[in-house]
Amino acid sequence: MNYFLEAKDIHAWYGSSHVLHGVDIQINSHETVGLLGRNGMGKSTLIRALLGHVEQRSGSMMINGHDALEMKPYQVARLGVAYVPEGRGVFGNLTVKENLIMAARPGRKGQMEWTLDRVLTTFPRLGERIYHLGEQLSGGEQQMLSISRALMTHPDLLILDEATEGLAPLIVADIWRVIQEIREAGIATLIVDRDWRKVLRHTDRAIVLQKGQIVLSGQSIDIAQHPELMNYLGI
Repeated sequence: MNYFLEAKDIHAWYGSSHVLHGVDIQINSHETVGLLGRNGMGKSTLIRALLGHVEQRSGSMMINGHDALEMKPYQVARLGVAYVPEGRGVFGNLTVKENLIMAARPGRKGQMEWTLDRVLTTFPRLGERIYHLGEQLSGGEQQMLSISRALMTHPDLLILDEATEGLAPLIVADIWRVIQEIREAGIATLIVDRDWRKVLRHTDRAIVLQKGQIVLSGQSIDIAQHPELMNYLGI
């Protein structure tokens, strides 16, 4: 099978700290995958390793048919990967409109479905704040902006790290609504979020990390019923 992203035997270190121990992850085109585990188990490190933000890593990684293990983050992005970081990464001194327009570009196949109008229709709240600076937005609005900006790059794979962390319930519901819309649009997605029930409900497959190793992997519906899941999530 030809995966859009296929990483095998990924090890990663921060200095002398060995964080990932031989992780395998595959993501098909148009597939949504959940990444679960307690804090400190290696989820963000795995994402950072896939994106090229962790220099000390080994293994093999192919993205869209390209050997990507030694690539820099900007090179990974050019392969069609967009990232919504845990810290959101909004430019505080730019308006909502400027944050969106500066990221806009056609996809690898020239697709331009996610226009400014479409993302503002998807997140009406951003339309109401189109000329507000990024620093003037609430945390939830910044997350909406970060997701919208990623979509305007027309990615083949969207990576969401802590998609709803610290957000108000109404905003959380809005984010999950859009995640479902992204899934239905056929964009491959990797989701990290503490609400494991929502993750498993909105994904095709999931993997669970413990101490930098995969302890569960399979269809999300099966993972949700696994007798050891609660132990691995510390619940």
